[in-house]
Amino acid sequence: MVKPPPPPPPRSNEPGEGRFQRSDPRWSRLLLWLAMFAVLALFFLPSISPDNSGDQITFDDVLVQVQDSKVAELEINNLTGEIDGFYKATAAELAEDPEARGEPFNSKGPLELSDADRSILASDPELELTFDTPQSSIWASLLPLLLPIGLLIGFFWWMQRRAQGQMGGLMSIGRSKAKTYTTERPGTTFEDVAGYAGVKQEITEVVEFLKQPDKYAEIGARIPKGMLLVGPPGTGKTLIARAVAGEAGVPFLSVSGSDFMEMFVGVGASRVRDLFDSARKLGKAIIFIDEIDSIGRKRGAGMGGGHDEREQTLNQMLSEMDGFETTEGIVMMAATNRPDILDPALLRPGRFDRQVVVPLPELEDRQAILRVHVKGKRTAPDVDLNVVARGTPGMSGADLANLVNEAALFAVRAGDSMIRGSHFESARDRILMGQKRESTALSDVEKEAIAYHEAGHAVCAVVLPAADPLHKVTIIPSGMALGVTMQLPEAERHIYRQDYIEDSLVVRMGGRVAEQLVFGQVSTGANDDLVRNTELARKMVREWGMSDKVGPMAWGSQGEVFMGDQMVSTKEYSDQMAHVIDAEVSQILREAEQRCYDVLTTHRYGLDLVARALLERETIAGDEVSRLLGVAQTTNNPDAAPANAAELTEPNAS
Repeated sequence: MVKPPPPPPPRSNEPGEGRFQRSDPRWSRLLLWLAMFAVLALFFLPSISPDNSGDQITFDDVLVQVQDSKVAELEINNLTGEIDGFYKATAAELAEDPEARGEPFNSKGPLELSDADRSILASDPELELTFDTPQSSIWASLLPLLLPIGLLIGFFWWMQRRAQGQMGGLMSIGRSKAKTYTTERPGTTFEDVAGYAGVKQEITEVVEFLKQPDKYAEIGARIPKGMLLVGPPGTGKTLIARAVAGEAGVPFLSVSGSDFMEMFVGVGASRVRDLFDSARKLGKAIIFIDEIDSIGRKRGAGMGGGHDEREQTLNQMLSEMDGFETTEGIVMMAATNRPDILDPALLRPGRFDRQVVVPLPELEDRQAILRVHVKGKRTAPDVDLNVVARGTPGMSGADLANLVNEAALFAVRAGDSMIRGSHFESARDRILMGQKRESTALSDVEKEAIAYHEAGHAVCAVVLPAADPLHKVTIIPSGMALGVTMQLPEAERHIYRQDYIEDSLVVRMGGRVAEQLVFGQVSTGANDDLVRNTELARKMVREWGMSDKVGPMAWGSQGEVFMGDQMVSTKEYSDQMAHVIDAEVSQILREAEQRCYDVLTTHRYGLDLVARALLERETIAGDEVSRLLGVAQTTNNPDAAPANAAELTEPNAS
């Protein structure tokens, strides 16, 4: 058996080691400007700085001082007329140093001295008179010529560098954008992934194969070439992939499906080739493609026949995966929440052999996820994560992380130093029901209608045996709703029985029926309830075989149309069957409405008590609704009920 070559040593991330790191271009530009400034200063500073220091006097004063024999030296510049001189030293200075000179002075004279001036300067025999004609520097002469030439050369050099950068980016457009993670880089491990024991078990097999391939090869076992993580959004598929990168001990190449697509034709296929070539050079490696459905969709689907560039990218990926050998030590991983739209060739054995389902977390998984997210946060002793987990069915890992963060925000708003159980309750209501809109102004008539509407839902939820237990009911506007009735299941449900679905239809009918029973007419408040009930009843008939007339027949889901795939499909059933389906859906909804009428008529006094409590307190718990219904049944006196609904708004009504 030929063993693969060992992987190259990981590159060091420490400064000064590994390959040369390019300096910051901002420092390069700064150094260039400093060099130019130094060159200019070298030329111009000598010409603008004085040669010596001294008193500045006029030329006439110089002549007077010469006539008085007070000047020892004079140096006259024939080009500029500048005069530098020294006074004669005093007797005390000469006594200390016979060669001492007096104080210096400066002056400015005419470029051409007159005969009278020359005679005055020559009148003092002790005066050391010097006429200087300085020679100009060759660099100062060439500077006016060199400066424009230098600017032109710098401009063309900058243009060349810019063109090379653009050409380099254009030539590298076909290279893969995958990020490589090595064992030297800290990352996520399986300990950071709470719950999902079954998923981690399947992933661990891949990690062990890459660490100890001989153990599997001895008995002829072959590890799957590809593993597809499938699950709803927010369940932690990418987090699990990062954990594999931290546990595998081999290079991990991560890339998103959208990174393969570009505006140029053929770029996607080129990047796929470069990605797999990079993986082969590493020896053992894991390639992870997030959101693979962006390039792995069914070929030829849609009204236009598909997308040529995406299909070419997919064809190249299929070819690269099919060319792998089992001894190469390269494993493909991908994540998607739309496995139904993937191309069948991508899912066949030999490519993505195994699909690992990452479902929504169960109760125990939610507890573990909550424990991970509350680490590092101040939580009060009254916070019971078991209670929080029971009250969050159907939430993903991302939802639970958001729940903990929202609870912390509620604690900050309340001015508490710790996160309490009430903050988790408020955070859950915020996520499930929406932000409370306490500023919404409702009239008394609207409040009364909303109170009876929500009371109808609440009474049906408490009375019907198969319905989910009532958690709370409120008439405070939240999100897009003017009132909310919240039910929480007692345990996780994986299948739904027909009696549960039928009771759910009755509970949603409760608001509309309560309005019609009390006020004699309905309102627009039941719009969402009717839409959801109609959709649920249609699924009962078309998909779940819960209709006696239609029988055990199913025609699939009427969900989203993928790229026009279902627009050109043939009709699944006849027009006669369509009429039967519509009639059965209508019959189911009519029966649910009649059952709701019977329930609310029987518990009319309890309905009034719940509505009155909502008008007084705006929010009541499910236990309080049960207590009010118990009081109504115990009383069982129709005369005790108020004569009309208006009496419920009185604050002292009994």
